[in-house]
Amino acid sequence: MAERLILLDFEKPLAELENRIDQVRNLAKENGIEADDKIVEQITQLELRADSLRQEIFNSLTPMQRMQVARHPRRPSTYDYIQAMTDDWMELHGDRRGNDDPALVGGFARLGEHPVIILGHQKGRDTKDNVARNFGMASPGGYRKALRLMEHADRFGIPVITFIDTPGAYPGVAAEEQGQGEAIAVNLRQMFSFGIPIVCTVIGEGGSGGALGIGVGNHLMMFEHSIYTVATPEACAAILWRDAAKSYKAAEALKITATDLKSLGVVDQILPEPIGGAHRNPLAAAATLKEALIGNLDRLIQLEPGQLKQHRYEKFRQIGVFLE
Repeated sequence: MAERLILLDFEKPLAELENRIDQVRNLAKENGIEADDKIVEQITQLELRADSLRQEIFNSLTPMQRMQVARHPRRPSTYDYIQAMTDDWMELHGDRRGNDDPALVGGFARLGEHPVIILGHQKGRDTKDNVARNFGMASPGGYRKALRLMEHADRFGIPVITFIDTPGAYPGVAAEEQGQGEAIAVNLRQMFSFGIPIVCTVIGEGGSGGALGIGVGNHLMMFEHSIYTVATPEACAAILWRDAAKSYKAAEALKITATDLKSLGVVDQILPEPIGGAHRNPLAAAATLKEALIGNLDRLIQLEPGQLKQHRYEKFRQIGVFLE
């Protein structure tokens, strides 16, 4: 019931139908007729209609609607997936330069039989938590912390898993003064040099250089309702048309959805979500992600360090190639 308190516009017809099911069920219970054949049949028919409507709605989402799902406040976060999928999680802090950014978290864990280092953007659950974590927008200290952990992983031959979920790197004056662009650029360069498996997953919103700062891997996955984009549709519309209201038009043009990016060769694998989005059934989403991660790690750990570097290089060289 808690999820229904946060409704997206296109979910309202579905919510009305689900409320009607609850009303029928509650009335039947109050009158002691919940076992009546006609009541059971009516509820069953309404539930079938709700399932059909939910599938119809979520199979025909526009790019802008998918972005709304990707930004849903109840959508599972990095910590949620870590808790649901891994054992022996030990978070590590600090970039050893005086900063510890809570918007980008990382540490050791065990995923199945694999010891791994996990890195990911972390948004908040409420306003206070979002402010504390800067809405998942990492500062230079966050990217330098990530680099420190990846260098440690490379030194000891530990695979790296990254979870991408940010509208972008923090664009504030302080971040620029501390070298935001340089910190991301160094991460991009160094991630190409690591001789370990790196698997990246867009779990929600992947925006701009903030996503790329932990996004150079041997295998890139996206949940089907997540988005990955060079700039948010709102920012793109404001730049091109000086009108943020045209963000729906920008979302279409930017090709931000998993399906579009898979067809363009940017994304390697699309992970299915429970009908209604990952926030409807976080444990099912986590099980899907865990299976995909273990499968890819099993495959990639068979490669030598030099092969992993070459694989990563060729993967990114092929992005954007086209024939006239």
